[in-house]
Amino acid sequence: MAGMVKCVRPRKSSPVLALDRSMSIAQSPVKPDAALLHDIDWGTYTRLLRAFEGRRRFRLTYDRGTLEIMSPLWEHEKAAYVLGALIDVLVQELRLQYEPGRTVTLRRRRKSRGLEPDNCYWIASAGQLAGKTHLDLGVDPPPDLAIEIDVKHSSLDRMSIYAALGVPEVWRVTSAGLTFNILESGVYEVRPYSVSFPRLAGADLLALLNQPGPTGTAALIAQFRDWVRQVLLQR
Repeated sequence: MAGMVKCVRPRKSSPVLALDRSMSIAQSPVKPDAALLHDIDWGTYTRLLRAFEGRRRFRLTYDRGTLEIMSPLWEHEKAAYVLGALIDVLVQELRLQYEPGRTVTLRRRRKSRGLEPDNCYWIASAGQLAGKTHLDLGVDPPPDLAIEIDVKHSSLDRMSIYAALGVPEVWRVTSAGLTFNILESGVYEVRPYSVSFPRLAGADLLALLNQPGPTGTAALIAQFRDWVRQVLLQR
C-alpha cells in the first residue's frame, strides 16, 4: 500500500491510517458510476442479486427499499486486497481458525438490509461455518470482521447496515484514514485495538504502512509477516 498512504493526525486518541489517493433515479444525487433506486422491494433486490451473480464488478447495497448499484474504483479494489492480505497473514501466523467470506452478500430479510463487504472473515465463530455451502444470516452468525473501503462515499449509510446485521467489527477506510470500529450497544465506536486480533493496534498498521520509500504489494506483505513473527507474536 506504499504510495497510497500518508500520516494524518487523528482528532481523538484513535489511530488512523490515511490513504492518498451517474445515473440518477428519482432525482437522487449520486456519482456517475453509481445508480440509486427507490421503492425497491425485497423480492426485486434478491432477483437483482441473482441477475448480477458472477458480475462482481458491481456492488449492491440495500437499505429498507433503497438500492444502490456501484462500480468500485481501482484504488478501492487495491486497498481491499492489501488489507485482506494482511488479515490472511495475521490468521496464519497467529494460527487462528477462520473462514473467509470475501465479498459474499450479507443480508437479512427481517432487517430489510443487505450489502457486500470488501472482505469479511469468521474468526471467533469460524467453527459454526465449517463445512457450510450456503450462508443464511437468519441462522448463521454474521462475520466477526468486515473490511469497508469507502473512498467513493456511498449514498447509503453502509455502517448502519453492518450494525443492523450485527457485524461485531469493521475496519473502515475513508479518505481520512483507517479506523477499527467495534459494535457496542448497536452502534460502532472507534477503538485503538482490534477485537478480532487483540494484540494488534491501529498504530501498528499506521507505522508499518506509512514507512517511507517505494514498496510493492508483495514486499509489503512479506514485511508485515516478518513484523508479526518478530513483534506481535512476542507480546
